[in-house]
Amino acid sequence: MFVFLAIALQQSIADSSPFRALPMPAPTPSRSVAGAPGRGYWQQRADYTLEATLDTATNILRGRGRIYYVNRSADALDHVWVQLDQNQFAPGSISAVLNQPPLQFAGGVVFDFSGKGFVGGITVDRFAAAGRSLTTKVFGTMMRVELPRPLAPNLNITFDIAWHFPIPPYGGGRMGRVGSRFYELGQWYPRMAVYDDVHGWNTLPFLGAGEFYLEFGDFDVSLTVPAGFQVAATGALANPTAIRTPQERARLAGAFTSPGQVVQVITRQEAIASAARPVPGTRTWRFTASGVRDFAWAAGSGLRWDASTWDGILIQTFYHPDAAPWEEANTMLRFALRHFSGALGQYPWPQISAVEGLVEGMEYPMVIYCPSLQKREDQYWVLMHELGHQWFPMQVGSDERRYPWMDEGFNTFADYDAAEAFFKGTAYGDTVRRELLSAYAATAIPGSEQPMITKPDEVRQLYWTAYQKPALMLSILREAVVGRAEFDRAFREYARRWKGKHPQPADFFRTMGTLTGRDLDWFWRNWIYTTARLDQAVDSVRSSADSAFLYLSNRGQMVLPVTLELRYADGSTETRNLPVEMWDLGTRFTYRLATAKRLSSVVVDPRRIYPDVARENNSWKR
Repeated sequence: MFVFLAIALQQSIADSSPFRALPMPAPTPSRSVAGAPGRGYWQQRADYTLEATLDTATNILRGRGRIYYVNRSADALDHVWVQLDQNQFAPGSISAVLNQPPLQFAGGVVFDFSGKGFVGGITVDRFAAAGRSLTTKVFGTMMRVELPRPLAPNLNITFDIAWHFPIPPYGGGRMGRVGSRFYELGQWYPRMAVYDDVHGWNTLPFLGAGEFYLEFGDFDVSLTVPAGFQVAATGALANPTAIRTPQERARLAGAFTSPGQVVQVITRQEAIASAARPVPGTRTWRFTASGVRDFAWAAGSGLRWDASTWDGILIQTFYHPDAAPWEEANTMLRFALRHFSGALGQYPWPQISAVEGLVEGMEYPMVIYCPSLQKREDQYWVLMHELGHQWFPMQVGSDERRYPWMDEGFNTFADYDAAEAFFKGTAYGDTVRRELLSAYAATAIPGSEQPMITKPDEVRQLYWTAYQKPALMLSILREAVVGRAEFDRAFREYARRWKGKHPQPADFFRTMGTLTGRDLDWFWRNWIYTTARLDQAVDSVRSSADSAFLYLSNRGQMVLPVTLELRYADGSTETRNLPVEMWDLGTRFTYRLATAKRLSSVVVDPRRIYPDVARENNSWKR
């Protein structure tokens, strides 16, 4: 009876401290306790050699090629999984059956994942190895492939593949076409699913909201398109003398001899004339890329083409003649590239191409899709945001299917710095970050808001949960918890150590905690695993001859440090910062201010950087 009573007593006194340890997976040889890849870290490799033909008469893409797959795990694999994202539009797909509502983003942008009624899907014509067709089974957007024999650790296999699919006019906000004259193509080939040390095979289906989790490798891609088309793609053009005219090559060279100057490689008049003058036949463009996780491309006729360079990197913008705001797009892109390279680490590839078209905004290695927007601030934002994805997740290869806050959120946080820098000194630049608090007030509704850790396909307000709330979280962590210098050093190191790898949330938490020297478990719990709300208050003030006693309280579930603005009767003011440890002993704290001066007012969070839900109790006046 004594033993049972002791156990019951222990169970009734659960640790409810906001500073209790955050449950995290134990460190492994793959992932260290400091948040870095361990000595035993491994990940699979997938290299692609592909050939594709764009048939504009039928709007069908046909492809074939090889996938070289290396098993670097300690496990023998008797099967592999392949992603077939075009099956999002197949008859009977989950997206079609559920008729999922579109996602609403800022500025009225809508991502409709239904394909707007389009019925298609991918047909795998061949999936073989060593001349032998392999047994496959398709489950929606995933395909299981049985191997002829288990693939042992450190061995490789080459798959021989062929496929085709009809190109949708609107591919769920990721790709699509305008008639038979312009195409933006992503998710256009069978892609190896990730096999990692955390989940094994990652087989969550592609439904639209959750994006992509991919292996890194090299690409050698040949694209056959109508002869009058221009092509922008991942990688570097491997056959420029066969593709580019002498005039184009000469103008492009001018971008390198005059860094920072925008060169019109194809002018507006030339683009219009090209669109009106069909060219018979086809041309094959060949692109190569190293150490990337995906490959995308765009092709069309009648496109303007601007180019410039920064630090030896070619910056290209392709756009339609009537997209007038895009005349500044190259300059915008160059500024953002320079900014992100300084803040997050040098851009590692030889070029970046932005393509204007029907896709509202989508990113792939070295190529981004952006619309034409009339408002200058909006145009810069979408270009900058898609470019920022070249770091998250194109370099830091996080699991977008589960944790979009590690992709969209980190990128959005970096975007606000880049927007403030580009529009510095303007009303927009000085206030743009304030919209995060406005979004909190409008979206973080008790009973409706979902934790940031929720998978994207289950989130009702993805723009808040995956984009804006993480940006607000990191802004507060930097400005109010660890300090700008310490945060920037740790965040940049996180991007460096996980470049070309697959970080998990615990890797980020441990990196930031180790490098700043702070226990941040309480912070991650509040922001990522709950929908805790903040309500800091000044309850009262009592003065004595040589001191003032400030009675403060934390009335919400979230804990954060407290910043006080103190104003005295003589007109002087000062700011005091109280560490978060003030809440160690509970939700009330008495702060003794040693001063003989008479206090006239006290304000909590005077800069209004916190999402405090009840600001009416944030101040006291005598």
